[in-house]
Amino acid sequence: MDQDAGVFRALADPTRRQILEDLRDGELTAGEIADRFPISGPSISRHLGVLRSAGLIRERREANRIYYALVPERLALCVGQFLSAVCPDQIVVRHRRKKAQP
Repeated sequence: MDQDAGVFRALADPTRRQILEDLRDGELTAGEIADRFPISGPSISRHLGVLRSAGLIRERREANRIYYALVPERLALCVGQFLSAVCPDQIVVRHRRKKAQP
């Protein structure tokens, strides 16, 4: 499986998308992430593993805690490349509209 396929596989699950949204504001520990969901800790660990394998999050260990952080540039590059390949005119139109607004 190529790298981009891993990103889209990771994005296919609503729990993983929510984890990415939760990490938008900064690092969270595995426990803090798990507390936000009504599923088991091992299930959250599997979701984090998929996101990490896709390069969408990174982890940092500190003592006995693991902190997770979003890798926004990975998501932006992958999705941006896909969008520009599938609908390049829409990307151009969107950029022109932004520039035209005061």
